[in-house]
Amino acid sequence: IGDWVDGDLYNGRIVSLSNSFVFHQNIHNYSAEYPFLWDEIKVPINTDADYELARQLFTQVLEEVCGDYARASQQKWLQMTNKFRVEEARVEPAVTLVFDENWITFTLRYIVDYKRRRTTKDVISTRILEEIAQTEGKVKIAASSIQIFPPTPQS
Repeated sequence: IGDWVDGDLYNGRIVSLSNSFVFHQNIHNYSAEYPFLWDEIKVPINTDADYELARQLFTQVLEEVCGDYARASQQKWLQMTNKFRVEEARVEPAVTLVFDENWITFTLRYIVDYKRRRTTKDVISTRILEEIAQTEGKVKIAASSIQIFPPTPQS
């Protein structure tokens, strides 16, 4: 149901429609049935980087920071599949990549406690930067920049 994750994947939002609001508004409850959310971080790296090393580092960081959330959420999701007849979902951290002519973009997808989404994203981002710094240039964050100069006077 979109918002902060891409790829038509779960984000943990449960939409409840009460009878009086059926045609007026949605009600989003992030804590009632399933107290976890899926979240994502996108990390662009240079195309000449060691992408296998990058995937390994990113997977390691996600497991370190979010592995306990994934294990705790597994049983809760099983209850959700029984109650709402939704499909089984992957709750383990996942690292996927896509590339284009500019860079390789990794998407780091993980389960987090709905109350800790922002702080967990900060911890993961910090750990990713620490790990990248230790690769001695094998993995570098990709970025593009544009410099605009004032026009030179014509003689």
